[in-house]
Amino acid sequence: MERTYIKDLKEKVGSEVKIAGWVDVRRNHGKLIFIDLRDVTGKVQMVILPNHKDVHELAQKVRPEWVIEVIGKINKRSDKLVNKNEPLGSIEVEVLELKILNEAETPVIDVSGDGREINEETRLEYRYLDLRRARLQQNIRNRFKVMQFIRNELQKEGFTEIETPNLSATTPEGSRDYIVPSRLDKGKFYSLPQSPQQYKQLLMAAGFEKYFQFARCFRDEDTRGDRQPEFTQMDLEMSFVSREQVMALNERLLIDLVKNVYPEKKIQDIPFPRISFAEAMDKYKSDKPDLRQDKNNPNLLAFCWIIDFPFFEKDEETGGWTFTHNPFSSPKPEHINWLLKKEKISEILTTQYDIVLNGFEIGGGSIRNYRPEALRAVFQIMGYSDEQIEKNFGHMLKALASGAPPHGGIAWGFDRLMMLFQNEPNIREVIAFAKTGEGRDPMMGAPSEVLPQQLKELGIELKKSKS
Repeated sequence: MERTYIKDLKEKVGSEVKIAGWVDVRRNHGKLIFIDLRDVTGKVQMVILPNHKDVHELAQKVRPEWVIEVIGKINKRSDKLVNKNEPLGSIEVEVLELKILNEAETPVIDVSGDGREINEETRLEYRYLDLRRARLQQNIRNRFKVMQFIRNELQKEGFTEIETPNLSATTPEGSRDYIVPSRLDKGKFYSLPQSPQQYKQLLMAAGFEKYFQFARCFRDEDTRGDRQPEFTQMDLEMSFVSREQVMALNERLLIDLVKNVYPEKKIQDIPFPRISFAEAMDKYKSDKPDLRQDKNNPNLLAFCWIIDFPFFEKDEETGGWTFTHNPFSSPKPEHINWLLKKEKISEILTTQYDIVLNGFEIGGGSIRNYRPEALRAVFQIMGYSDEQIEKNFGHMLKALASGAPPHGGIAWGFDRLMMLFQNEPNIREVIAFAKTGEGRDPMMGAPSEVLPQQLKELGIELKKSKS
């Protein structure tokens, strides 16, 4: 007999079926023993009658979280015993045969409830248990639904999903890199990508025109409560487009996503409001304002675009110029000559656009510098020598000089978007195997020490720090 999923049991009333899953609850009423069994699709109540003697004896041993297999008859409950709070509350499984597939130690944490009352580090240490709870199961399944919806919609728009490398070269812009030592080229290192920024622009130079991927990104940042060392971006780039076209496509995608996957949610304003950076800072004192008219409504979504950011700002440490968002951004068309001539630097506005939802930045992008002289000017303004520019970005300059089209794109902070969609307080609740706010993985014990032999093979020697 083949296994039947619990969700399909309503169609099997009067039939015998085989089901398998985890014991959710066991209730011993003496002559009658009730077991709530759950699988990936749902939960159903089972009853063991005393006339099935062997099964009845075995069922008395069963405890929560044991894995069992059952052959039983699906019976319809009488009207007065129907549980209207459960999807399968109108039926019951009369257990005819019971097999224990795997016993379970008493769970270290309670997986039946919401889990919010449990210490987070303990939850992360026993994440394989924590993920059994209904809330997290729903979060992860909806994450997949959103990904699949985006994939399908972008395919209709002519996009190609392309993977980019996770072992790359370190570059001096942006956050601190995670570096990976090379065993074959001792003394040299790879870098894990902070984003696929350069690769996606290189794909535009390669002529793909419309690219996207759900990219893993890595940033070695100082401890911050709602950051993860590795996270996911929905990354997208398009050729021969204006800022308006990129924003319109993303706005349409977000609206359709909410309507199809989260129909219970309401978008406050369509089209999304557009606010300049200067206006946002003046009016809201923030470049990611929360525009919700009713902040007590968890299903209210207030999207807005923030545009017209300054391209450069003063670096507090060096006193020189640094970029505000991305060195690969293009200035607004009317400011391109200022960039090339390196004048009125503080007044240059970029084509950067951020998408904000309920007070959180969920994405950002820009039209890019697609001419090498414009990108070179950005790094010169930032104080890079010609030698440094060539060493770190020579490949990009060559690619742009090869006939790169005008292009632009965006990256969504996918974990943060899912956090908001699922009404969760932080991104760790929507990541299957998250790390602590300090970047540690208490389940796997990472980061960890390595064997001396491994260091020797890599040509690395550790020195004890002087206390």
